[in-house]
Amino acid sequence: MIELHYLHGKPASKADLRTHNSDFQVQEILPFVPTGEGEHHLLHIRKDGLNTADVAKILSGFAHVHPKEVTYAGQKDKNAVTEQWFGVRIPGKETPDWTSLNSEQLTILSSSRHSKKLRIGALAGNRFTLTLRQISDMEDVIARIGKVKETGVPNYFGEQRFGHDGKNLIFGRQMFTGRKVKDRKKSSMYLSAVRSYLFNLVVSARLAEHGLSRLNGDSVLLAGSKSYFTAEQWDETLIARLAEKDIQLSAPMWGRGAALPLGEAAKFESEVLSEYELDRDGLERAGLSQERRPLLLEPQHLSYQQEGDDTLVIKFALPAGCFATSVLRELFDYEDVREREFRLRQQAKLDESNA
Repeated sequence: MIELHYLHGKPASKADLRTHNSDFQVQEILPFVPTGEGEHHLLHIRKDGLNTADVAKILSGFAHVHPKEVTYAGQKDKNAVTEQWFGVRIPGKETPDWTSLNSEQLTILSSSRHSKKLRIGALAGNRFTLTLRQISDMEDVIARIGKVKETGVPNYFGEQRFGHDGKNLIFGRQMFTGRKVKDRKKSSMYLSAVRSYLFNLVVSARLAEHGLSRLNGDSVLLAGSKSYFTAEQWDETLIARLAEKDIQLSAPMWGRGAALPLGEAAKFESEVLSEYELDRDGLERAGLSQERRPLLLEPQHLSYQQEGDDTLVIKFALPAGCFATSVLRELFDYEDVREREFRLRQQAKLDESNA
């Protein structure tokens, strides 16, 4: 994996992330209110030390339904305290006593019937409350928070998209050279890793070479939507709309069809991705279409509270599909304590097997 460009320069401060599960708290934001009737049961669940698949398995067994009848809007980390929505389809049955599932690791916050299936991506966004410890340069971090509020951060896909040691990316590329993956969820995850990697490459190269400057032919997104148009020439009106954040610069989510930018912007993106023909062809053969994603990410309601000399609690909200770690990397040179512990366990197993 390459080192991605920092919009505000590499942070000076070290910090520890996820010393405890409660240091990484996430709350999903639904874009709708449950209807109160229907064969789908929507469950608002708080989990601690369980991943999304663990909870889905528990719900499937408890409700005596096939695993495919349990759905969720987004995947959440195991080593965190998260409030997440699940859907369970139970046609023609009485409502189970969901609260009997409550335990130290799982709490049913609410349950309601709903008329439609809960699908992946059906979120408005997520709220984060993150605690960073052992901060070595608090002054630098606080100054950076001000810059992030003003400008945002690169909208990178976080490292979790690529799996431990980039294995999702590796498996995705192996699919392009003949590896068969029967599990549709896994194949989708691997394809997403390759596509996300290409996006990150373009964003990093663009910011390194051009900063936040505009390029003629940019494909720009209407703020808050997936609609786009091409700015063949940047006139005063378009420049004003960009400054007012009515439109956003974008980078490619690769797939079939003609590249969406033109001119200078198209030439730049083509040059960055010229060495990745296998990845581009593989994504096109998989049936994905050309899309765009904002170049920058602006955390909403960003605030912080200092606790003692070396601890900071940061709160913000992000749209669905955006990564809190992409915000944190612009503030701290942080180490994920849970990830470090995982690698130590893996190394200990390897040492034991070689003994």
